[in-house]
Amino acid sequence: MAELSSQITQCTKCPLHRSRKNVVVGEGSGRLGVMIVGEAPGSREDLEGRPFVGDAGKLLTEALASLGIYRSDVYITNVVKCRPPNNRPPTSGEIAACLPHLLTQISLLKPRRIIALGLTSGKTLLKLVGVSAGRLREVRGKCFSGRLAGVVAEVCISYHPAAVLRNPHLAGEFLRDLENFFKGLI
Repeated sequence: MAELSSQITQCTKCPLHRSRKNVVVGEGSGRLGVMIVGEAPGSREDLEGRPFVGDAGKLLTEALASLGIYRSDVYITNVVKCRPPNNRPPTSGEIAACLPHLLTQISLLKPRRIIALGLTSGKTLLKLVGVSAGRLREVRGKCFSGRLAGVVAEVCISYHPAAVLRNPHLAGEFLRDLENFFKGLI
């Protein structure tokens, strides 16, 4: 993983490297066999070089803690490792440039379950297991089995914590999704 981290921090495959302060590779032990994948780093993540450390990250950390799970028990990363300007969604080209890094992380960590937070990460990961999704509501709360980077895993989809912050009425569904996704693992 250290070698991969070094490769990712030196990556210049897309224009995002020009404006980044830090590459956000990912963190956590993955001890529970779970990888949590978001879309891309935000401004706080770009400053600290860590995934999910802003307000959305605080919500994710609290949601996990309410289930008795520490951040260090899972591996947290993003599809795209550098912050897109103004927190815009990553382009298909930026996703394609970063996807080999995510696939290598999956190959090394061999998670049993990958939790995709939000439509961008959900669509990206579902495509790899042969499932297409146009809208989040079509796949939210569900898990789909498949092979990614040679690893058989379930890809489970929920809201991005930032969406929950914007729409607090989604909080109950988000927490229930996480609770269901961790059943049998803790």
